[in-house]
Amino acid sequence: MFSFLIVIIYLAFISLGLPDSLLGAAWPVMQPQLDVPMSYAGIVTIIISGGTIISSLASDRLTRRLGAGLVTSISVLMTAIALFGFSLSNSFILLCIWAIPYGLGAGAVDAALNNYVALHYKSRHMSWLHCFWGVGAAISPYIMSGCLTGGLGWQSGYRTVGIIQIVLTAVLFISLPMWKKHTDIGDDAGENASKPIGIVGAIKIKGVITALITFFAYCAFEQTAGLWASSYLVQYRGIDVTSAAQFASLFYLGITFGRFLCGFVADIIGDKSLVRVGIGVATLGAIMIALPLGVDMLPLIGLVVAGFGCAPVFPAIIHSTPTNFGKEYSQAIIGIQMASAYMGMTFMPPVFGFIASHIGIWFYPLYLLIFSALMIAASELMNRLTANNAANG
Repeated sequence: MFSFLIVIIYLAFISLGLPDSLLGAAWPVMQPQLDVPMSYAGIVTIIISGGTIISSLASDRLTRRLGAGLVTSISVLMTAIALFGFSLSNSFILLCIWAIPYGLGAGAVDAALNNYVALHYKSRHMSWLHCFWGVGAAISPYIMSGCLTGGLGWQSGYRTVGIIQIVLTAVLFISLPMWKKHTDIGDDAGENASKPIGIVGAIKIKGVITALITFFAYCAFEQTAGLWASSYLVQYRGIDVTSAAQFASLFYLGITFGRFLCGFVADIIGDKSLVRVGIGVATLGAIMIALPLGVDMLPLIGLVVAGFGCAPVFPAIIHSTPTNFGKEYSQAIIGIQMASAYMGMTFMPPVFGFIASHIGIWFYPLYLLIFSALMIAASELMNRLTANNAANG
């Protein structure tokens, strides 16, 4: 049962990634059909992110009351229903309405699954699971592309992914007894061991604020790096559009492949060392992008290096949360960490867009380096503060 449950969790992480890249893949076709401006995709994304932040913050109470297995099952069901809603939508207003359960389901399952794995599995599984999220995010554009080229329309792409989510929901509900048995034989300081401490109580724990800053800075770095890479390479470096797009995609491939490789060494190196090495390599990548040497290959390679550096940071910090702050508080803290992460990835790339339009897109690598420095400072301070937590018992 133990091994079968981890297989189900891996499938759940693939399902987490599946919906995330659908809108971007389908929007060029959706936008003229819905007769709205191109920028309206951002409105849908913000609604989804808002729901995700809210459900992440509520995940502690939900998981303690229902258990990680049931929260995961219900959340995947909510995203499946939302995807079917998208497939039936013929207006932008309907998309916005269905985006609400879409975001609420995504945030709850993300926080619940991450905490469950952090409590019950080794660090290597956290790296590989987040790698599988990347697999899901990479597969869905191909599903959408296949539906579009086959003349089935973007609605069929959403419907196909919705069917996959429904199948997974059924598997998750069937597996519920396994989740409970696994929790019962685990550490007593699990998801129901103590009363919820709430957001304010969690933030008061030493080191939590620095952990939130680290997550915010990391997601701001990752999302900005990926979103604006092609524009920087084409507009400032003068690299041709095809090469720029290919290397921008390699940034995400570096994250996914890097997490796969990190899984083999995560238990040996340890979470703190993984975070330090990851941030250091990501910073090196940003420096390579920034160097004004007039060599086109240097910023291109720098993007790939930055992707490899990003790979271990998110899963390693998540996995270390029960150790840093206590198993009884990990669900609450992971919930607000996820909320902080979503805030970074939602708001900081548009901020750079504003900066680029007023100062210039040349500021791109410097913007990344600001968040690199913030990650280094916040994560090292977190390490010192959590070491004191451990010392004080």
